[in-house]
Formats: sequence, C-alpha cells, structure tokens
Amino acid sequence: MAGNSLGARLYRQIKRHPALIPMISFIGLGMGSAALYLLRLALRSPDVCWDRKNNPEPWNRLSPTDQYKFLAVSTDYKKLKKDRPDF
Repeated sequence: MAGNSLGARLYRQIKRHPALIPMISFIGLGMGSAALYLLRLALRSPDVCWDRKNNPEPWNRLSPTDQYKFLAVSTDYKKLKKDRPDF
C-alpha cells in the first residue's frame, strides 16, 4: 500500500517515460493559471458581492476611470467621463 499513492505512481511513470515531463508541467501550469484567474475574478470583479450588508451594490462604487477588465485592448480608462447618474 505504501508505494501505490498517486505521487509514487506519477514518479514511476516519469522515470519510465521522461517525455511526459513537459506535458505534466504544462498541465500543471495551466491548472495553476486557471485557479489564479478564478481567484482574481472572485476577489476583484465588481459583479461579485461578498459583503451584502455594508456594500450591497459594489458596481455603483466604480468610477469610469477604474479598469476592472483583465485586458483592455483599445479603451483608455483614464480619458472616460462619467455618463451615468448618481443613486
């Protein structure tokens, strides 16, 4: 039973087939990147409301110059004017 853990099996496969090393590393990198992006969405996105008592509508606190998208290709957020009413 001691040698049948997932890590031991993975180590044996890598030892037998060294060509698996790049594939396993890229899969691990992809999984880590996806996990970090989901964490960023959960913590930084104005669509997610963690504190409904003190801040029930977090999207109303954003100014037009706040960049909340991950990548803004053609929009310069510093030049935008406020075009919505205050509530």
